[in-house]
Amino acid sequence: MTFAIKAAVSDPRARTFAFATQKTMYGGKHIARGDIIFVFVSENEGGPGLVASGLVTSAKAIAKKREVARQTPRVSITIRRTALAKRRLGRSELKRFYDWNDDRPETELNFKFYRQATNKIVGISDKAAALLRGFF
Repeated sequence: MTFAIKAAVSDPRARTFAFATQKTMYGGKHIARGDIIFVFVSENEGGPGLVASGLVTSAKAIAKKREVARQTPRVSITIRRTALAKRRLGRSELKRFYDWNDDRPETELNFKFYRQATNKIVGISDKAAALLRGFF
């Protein structure tokens, strides 16, 4: 499976990224060492959207808190960057793809990342991964 993360990133050109206790949705909790991941710097944090692709070098599930009834699964991951994006892809480019049933990879990314403003790790389809590979 291929994944994408939208999060705050202090240096989008760094060779490695570390993300602690990240929320997961849409299969993101299944991320594991060796998986391919696309890194989006959150526009909520002043970022441009897609900045890099990489390989997950470590992934650790975070235990749920007993006193909280309903929780989103969280993981901590480390990524080794393999490429920098050559073109922009962020909220402004994806916002016109809002017909949730059109089966377009752009719509999938808009839905998973921008329908809710939270930062998160998500699992993405092969079609969405192929689209993102075209930005490198």
